[in-house]
Amino acid sequence: MKIRTKLTLIYLLITVLLWGAVFIVLEELLYPREGYDMLRILNVKLLTIWAVSFAVLFLIGYFMARKALRPVSKIVRQVGQITASNLSRRVETDNPKDETGELAATFNDMLDRLEASFEAQKMFVSNVSHELRTPMSALIAELELSLHRERSNEDYKKVVENALADARKIEKLSTGLLDLAKASYHADQIRMQRVRPDEILLDASATVMKARSGYSVNLTFEDDASDEQMVAITGNEYLLRTAFVNLMENSCKFSHNHTSTVQISFPDSKVYIRFSDTGIGIPPEDMEQLFKPFYRGKNRYFSEGSGIGLTLVERIVKLHGGTVSVASRPGEGTVFTLVFGCA
Repeated sequence: MKIRTKLTLIYLLITVLLWGAVFIVLEELLYPREGYDMLRILNVKLLTIWAVSFAVLFLIGYFMARKALRPVSKIVRQVGQITASNLSRRVETDNPKDETGELAATFNDMLDRLEASFEAQKMFVSNVSHELRTPMSALIAELELSLHRERSNEDYKKVVENALADARKIEKLSTGLLDLAKASYHADQIRMQRVRPDEILLDASATVMKARSGYSVNLTFEDDASDEQMVAITGNEYLLRTAFVNLMENSCKFSHNHTSTVQISFPDSKVYIRFSDTGIGIPPEDMEQLFKPFYRGKNRYFSEGSGIGLTLVERIVKLHGGTVSVASRPGEGTVFTLVFGCA
């Protein structure tokens, strides 16, 4: 049963009850003595008028309900015409200030979020396809060329080395994408516990220097880290280590001496971690785009990468209720500062 029919029936029921009450009151007032019946006194003409007026009231109630709900029907029709291929359409309303206007505004806000999500997904898939296609094409080309003619052991060794380098690029990109997906979860979906960021930093620095023998990480503890209550935060150890490794590798990668300096301090019940280098710095025009997925600025010619490392760092830090900021001067170096609340 449609809403307008329900409203009409409710309106009709109320009308019948009111008319019945009026009838009883008039009968008691006009004919209080026994033996009199108002229905017998009223003539057929009055009863006909009453029946006609009752029907008129029914029709008036129906059309009033229909008119009142017409904007809702209009919104329903418009929403039904919106699909994944035309998410740019929006719901229109005659009066944006009434309840139907608020309903239309709510739908439009939802469509804005859906459109942004769809666009982000399309961009993400496009970027992932591009990033994977390059090393895969190089890998296939290397292996196909090695099959066309006989080669020496040294040539085959070179082919294997190149293929291994491309495979490592693919593996690193895949790992980064999986970590990015994990960092996009809600905090309730990730196992959180009390962890010590100073210990995770030590583990991360060892990981970086083991993976790249030419990289160096200098850790500096500005405060006494013996009080576990003061330095512990609530977080996921794997994700935090991933963020720290990315920042350390970035500092080393864009520094001429391949060194990252990490400072950790604990003022005001907070944990401050600074990752600094004396490298090439970040151009001002790239600062606003720095944390966008797959974005690579002018520094992309200095060192290879996929453009998801800093995006991953930002999402992990926000997932832990922290903040990340960056200060950089071209030719002098860059400092990333992470701030977390103590547990």
